[in-house]
Amino acid sequence: MNKIEKIQRWLADNNQDIALITDPKTIQYLTGFYSDPVERVLMMVVFKDKDPFIFGPALESEAIKDTGWTNPVYGYLDHEDPWAMIADQVHARNTDETHFAIEKSQLAVDRLESLESVFSDGDFSANLTPLIEKMRLIKSADEIEKLKIAGKWDDFALQKGFEAVALGKTEDQIAADLQYALMQSGIMELSFPSLVQAGAHAAEPHGATSENQVQNNQLVLFDLGTVWQGYISDASRTVAVGKPDEKSMDIYNVCLEAQLTAQAAAKPGITAEELDKIARDVITKAGYGEYFIHRLGHGMGMSEHEFPSIMEGNKMELQPGMCFSIEPGIYIPNVAGVRIEDCVHITENGSEPFTHTTKELRYVDL
Repeated sequence: MNKIEKIQRWLADNNQDIALITDPKTIQYLTGFYSDPVERVLMMVVFKDKDPFIFGPALESEAIKDTGWTNPVYGYLDHEDPWAMIADQVHARNTDETHFAIEKSQLAVDRLESLESVFSDGDFSANLTPLIEKMRLIKSADEIEKLKIAGKWDDFALQKGFEAVALGKTEDQIAADLQYALMQSGIMELSFPSLVQAGAHAAEPHGATSENQVQNNQLVLFDLGTVWQGYISDASRTVAVGKPDEKSMDIYNVCLEAQLTAQAAAKPGITAEELDKIARDVITKAGYGEYFIHRLGHGMGMSEHEFPSIMEGNKMELQPGMCFSIEPGIYIPNVAGVRIEDCVHITENGSEPFTHTTKELRYVDL
């Protein structure tokens, strides 16, 4: 049973007629075609007992067909009403279908209202998101191979980033150097904007790379990822410039112990919350528990943040083929921030990382 047939089976089993798929990443997962339509409408319509079709901007129609998609493709021009055109195609197939499953985690309210306006008798209460999450949860051998290649390019990018570190250089300049090296090697897409944070700036876990300059005797945090054939990498490392103070070094060593301990414990049968607790206990025992302010990890694959979350309260047992990050962090405002991360896939008896850059503290030569 292929991916679309699984959705059709779910529709039949749940008394639903049609799945309206609007997340570009889900469409890519199902078809191989990816495009961010921005303000335009891109939708895949899957019937429980008929061939699906893709509807989108006319300027994307040929690109959709070029992926090998052999079912109908319908395009619309900017001045046309896409919602009415979608309804026309649905009604042309069967006017009695009124139960629609939608991706509730992705479909915007205004777009749902537009669908309700053209399907006045439609019931949109069914949520397709959990099914898609479960389908994407266990990666195939082919998917894992693509993730491994993305990981190799992440290791390359980290090395280029380390080489770019210099006193007085800004975080932005370092990020630009490593991204240029990737582009020169043919890697044109990143998982997310590269994050480089020096010194106390690294205590902001989601702070953006800035014009903050690298100073002597501090830590520099890198968090970055690449994309290979639609699949992403994501890794974090922290390096030392000069001789950071004792507090910063202690933070690093504790974070490293937490990451290594959790990664060694990742295997089938352990729950997500148990794995989170393993890392968190190391950090709490060292006295930094209040500074570990996020979950241990997140699922990854075609997106940098996927189902499931590796965190307290998630009792899901890990299974072979699951892919997720293990990224404990310690962030002390006005002092320092450290995060160390590998993404891994669960094997039959343990786990394997997608990135292999050493996690022992590296001292950058200046």
